[in-house]
Amino acid sequence: MAEKSIIGGGVLIVIGLAVTIVSDSGSATSLIPAVIGVVLAGLGLLGRARPDLNHHAMHGVAALSLLAILGSLGSAIGRGSTGWALFAQLATVVVTGVLLAFSIQSFRAARLAREAATG
Repeated sequence: MAEKSIIGGGVLIVIGLAVTIVSDSGSATSLIPAVIGVVLAGLGLLGRARPDLNHHAMHGVAALSLLAILGSLGSAIGRGSTGWALFAQLATVVVTGVLLAFSIQSFRAARLAREAATG
């Protein structure tokens, strides 16, 4: 799961930077996907480097993914975003939604493995 977090974070970094450059945005808000991506990638790197902290880092990934989904959808719907802003928000929803789904699958598999081991 740590690798998926690193990859998802990298995708969001690229999206944030690309949208900022292509849209010629002077607003720091166009970098929000990149900031989220940096945190997700950082959590993935932490989980990979410190296996004893991996479960905590992956819970952080799941929580941040949920917040990113809610924030991006809320902004897209509430503000009626268009153009590159809408693209960035929807891309953030998709990438973090996939990460959240992977997180839930991973948590479920870990729980089933623990239950099977205890017997």
